[in-house]
Amino acid sequence: MRILLVTQMWPTESDPDLGAFLLVLRRELVALGHEVEVAAIGRRGGAPTKYARLAVDAVRAARRWKPDVVFAHFLFPAGAAGLAAARAARVPLVVMAHGTDVANLEGTALRVLTRPVVRGAAAVIANSRWLAARLERHYAGLACEVCDLGVDLDEFAPDVEPAVWTAGEHPRFLCVGSLVARKNVVGLADAFARLGRGSLTFVGDGELRSALEGRPGVALVGRVPHEAVPSWVAACDVLCQPSLVEPFGLAALEAMALERSVVATTEGGPPEFVTPQAGVLVDPGDPAALTAALAAATALPVPNLAARTAAAEHGADRQAARMAAILERAVATKG
Repeated sequence: MRILLVTQMWPTESDPDLGAFLLVLRRELVALGHEVEVAAIGRRGGAPTKYARLAVDAVRAARRWKPDVVFAHFLFPAGAAGLAAARAARVPLVVMAHGTDVANLEGTALRVLTRPVVRGAAAVIANSRWLAARLERHYAGLACEVCDLGVDLDEFAPDVEPAVWTAGEHPRFLCVGSLVARKNVVGLADAFARLGRGSLTFVGDGELRSALEGRPGVALVGRVPHEAVPSWVAACDVLCQPSLVEPFGLAALEAMALERSVVATTEGGPPEFVTPQAGVLVDPGDPAALTAALAAATALPVPNLAARTAAAEHGADRQAARMAAILERAVATKG
């Protein structure tokens, strides 16, 4: 197939971590023998007109390249740009929801703007059963496909060379992601302080950085390119993702692939792949439970072979093949 991938998040030199998870999907689709063209936004911030530009670029690419299917990531605005491109090329649209785009549907305006995308798509994919259920509640009769982006089992392999650990002491806890309220990073730092041992490193940046600076045993690395993430995970004992809500939980899955135990939230997708042998699930709203989860996770083995086994069920190659099958069905139905 010729696949036009449309997304509002794509990594560039200025924003190397922006939508980096889609690079693996494109690579795996190409490995399966498909051709993939990309129309994307590759920077954070900027005027809202960039979304109109995305739609223009997507339509132009569709007319020039003549894809068999348009594959849009995020319901809106990328989904709307993808719908315009699909109509211009007279091909089916498949759209994938990732999380924030579904949360945004609580606002009436975005729910209305997203409706044509959902109704116009040949298939709608959600990255977890948890997310699919929430999306389906907004649109009567919608039945989502469930498929995640998976983890690169070669990139996140047990033989990765560890990064130099800046905070030092074991047990070494790591949190990878934006330093924002939804990620519960302050709650994690407070729980670590109550635990009273080890070290905690944050890889990522955001508005709550100042609330984490200067804490004993806590190090802030900032944003790093996606290709540097495996070495940081390889250096830790436990990966922590106690988000207030996590529609899927890719960072936890990547850590499991590296044979690392995880502490992950009960609110979202992680219960669908974190087994008791691979990590500890925790209510993110319970501070005492979070401290106890950190302690319990340190009792799991390092390396954790069971975590790798669980992660292998979500290998990127396997998930890309499942997505390709969804795209192929959309093309066959259109034909």
